[in-house]
Amino acid sequence: MVENNDDRHVAGLGESGLLRLLLPRLHGAEMLLGPGDDAAHIAAPGGSFVISIDTMVQDQDFRLRWQNGSVSTGYDVGWKSAAQNLSDINAMGAVATSAVLSLTLPAETPVVWVEEFADGFSAAVRDLRATECAVAGGDLSAGRELSVSTAVTGRLVSAAPILRSGARPGDVVTVCGRIGAAAAGFALLESSVSEDQMNSVEHGFVAGQHRPRPNLAAGPLAADRGATAMMDLSDGLRRDLPRLAESSGVAVALDAQRLEEVAAPDLFEWASGFGYEPEDFLLRAGEDFALLATFPTGTELPECFTPIGTIIGSAAGGMVLLDGRPLEASGWDHFSQGRSQGSEKRPD
Repeated sequence: MVENNDDRHVAGLGESGLLRLLLPRLHGAEMLLGPGDDAAHIAAPGGSFVISIDTMVQDQDFRLRWQNGSVSTGYDVGWKSAAQNLSDINAMGAVATSAVLSLTLPAETPVVWVEEFADGFSAAVRDLRATECAVAGGDLSAGRELSVSTAVTGRLVSAAPILRSGARPGDVVTVCGRIGAAAAGFALLESSVSEDQMNSVEHGFVAGQHRPRPNLAAGPLAADRGATAMMDLSDGLRRDLPRLAESSGVAVALDAQRLEEVAAPDLFEWASGFGYEPEDFLLRAGEDFALLATFPTGTELPECFTPIGTIIGSAAGGMVLLDGRPLEASGWDHFSQGRSQGSEKRPD
């Protein structure tokens, strides 16, 4: 990592100075009217659009310094803020068109951290190919802890968004993307395994936690192929799939063997060596922002979607079975005791 000797803090710049520093670094598509007025002016050619907002709070959704001594850079937090919000728009079968950000910053926040945040956000928009997404502005405030809120709008590629409530008996349940890298990265960051002790696979897992890479082409493609229901996997299959089942009023039969096909490379071997049951770890793993989607039987699935189960019937309140056994809903919840901590055991 290149050493940066910039020792300025946000308190020394003030809001106007910070805006003059931030806005030139935030890049996206063109818009009718960008930052600088009381509101941005965004085109909505179809007459309707989707909008989503997510908040990341220091020590709730990310840490500046982790248990193992690793540091979250502003670039990491900016990237992840963009990725998780773009993923929500993707999950509706839509294409992101604009983003607005709100940053709450302690006075002692280094200016370089804020610069890196803007660079990371812009890099995610660019590298994840959200080519229509304009960064339209936002708000700055002071507070005791870092907090980032991002709202993203999107245009629909079909007549209506793809909802969680559209799955029907006979549909195929699929996942687009690999699952588990971000959760493994979190476990490593919260363990005693320092970065210089990690192997290349583990460094990849940590990168998955800091800078997830949702496939933003997949949502619109699924909508075009007739997906009946869709959502992103931010909280893990064990929590998100029951949400889809409940919304649709259906029962889902999962195939444990097919689940292995959507696991991140080397995940099962790593999880076993790190003290986890690999299958349970995979079911609980979130923050990769893979897509969960259902399609009518016989549909030619888009290339990235892997079948993992079937909608087997209607069920009031929803139901999920794993190889015939009821699967209890559990996973990440903002208001629970907190995320499970990573074991300190090294993989063999």
